Amino acid sequence: MLKVGIVGATGYTGSELVRLLHFHPEAEIAFITSESHKGKKFSDIHPQFRNIVDIELETVDNIDPESVDVIFLALPHGVSIEFVEKFINYDVKIIDLSGDFRLSSKSVYEEWYKKEHSFEDGFNQAVFGLPELWPEEIEKAKLVANPGCFPTGAILTTAPLVKSNLVDKSRIVIDSKTGITGAGIKAKEVTHFPNVNDNFKPYGVKFHRHTIEIQEQLSKVGNTETIIQFTPHLLPIDRGILTSAYLIPTKKITEETVLNIYKEFYNDSYFIRIVDETPEVKNVRGTNFVDIYPTYDERTNTILVFSAIDNLVKGASGEAIQNMNLMFGLKEETGLNQIPLKP
Repeated sequence: MLKVGIVGATGYTGSELVRLLHFHPEAEIAFITSESHKGKKFSDIHPQFRNIVDIELETVDNIDPESVDVIFLALPHGVSIEFVEKFINYDVKIIDLSGDFRLSSKSVYEEWYKKEHSFEDGFNQAVFGLPELWPEEIEKAKLVANPGCFPTGAILTTAPLVKSNLVDKSRIVIDSKTGITGAGIKAKEVTHFPNVNDNFKPYGVKFHRHTIEIQEQLSKVGNTETIIQFTPHLLPIDRGILTSAYLIPTKKITEETVLNIYKEFYNDSYFIRIVDETPEVKNVRGTNFVDIYPTYDERTNTILVFSAIDNLVKGASGEAIQNMNLMFGLKEETGLNQIPLKP
C-alpha cells in the first residue's frame, strides 16, 4: 500500500483528495495537516466524513516526510513554494495542486501571478501533470505540478487540433464557464450567494493567470508558439467547468476529419470520452471523466469543440491521484472509477 500524506486539509481540494483516496485500493492516508485546525478531527471540518474519516489533523512541523511515499500539497498559490523547497530533498514524491510550479520560469510566474517566487530551481524539477499529454515524464517525476482546472479543460479540448497542424495557432479563442468552488473555500465577495445566484458574468478578461498556462502547454504540444484568447465566466453552480473553443482550419477539412483527429489522439486515454452531442457538467459530476464534443461549421469554416469536466476532480484532486498512479506504476484509473452523479 502506498502511504499518502496531505498537507492542507480544509479546502475543497483537500476534502476531495480524502474522498477519493479513502476507497483507493492501493493507497492509505497516513496524515493530514492543518495549521488553523490542528488537533481537530478531519470530520469536524468536513462533516460529511463523520465516522468515515476521523483522522486528527496535525501541524506540518510534526510530520516526517519520509514516513510516506507521496505528499499532496493542497495549498494556495504562493504557499506551496515553501513546502516544495522544504520537502524536495527528502525521499518522497510531491504532487503540488497549486500554480506555483506549473509555468516555465520564475519570471513568467511573477508576471502573471503578481507574486515573488522564492524557489527558482523548482521550475527545473517540476513536470506538468497532464497525464493524457505527458505520461512518460510524469512516471519519472519527483515533483508534479498538477494543472489548473481551467487549463485542464482548455488544453484537453484543443490539444488534438494543435498537434495536427491543421489550425491557425496564432489566435485560438477559448471560453470557459465554472462553478463557484473554483474560487476556493474561503468566503469572498465574488462568491457571496446574492452576487452569484441568478447571475452570470465573465471575469479576469485579458489577463487571467491561467491564460499563460494554457498557452505554454499548447505551444509545447504543437511545437510552435500558440496564442490563445481565454475568457473565464462564473456560473451560479457549485462545481463543473464547460469549455467552448473556436479554431480556424488552415486546410480543407470535414466533420469526419475533425472527429477522427480526436478519436485517434485520445484512443488510449481512459478518462476521455468523445461524445456525439454537446456535453454537460452533470454528466461528469464527481468523476475524473472529460466529455469532449468536436464539430465543424462549414458555413463559417470554424471548428467548434466543447468539453465538460468536474473542476474539483479532473480539474484538481482526481487528476492529482491519476498522476500519483502513474508515478507509482499503477493503472491511471485505479481508485477513480466513480460513476457521475446525476441528477
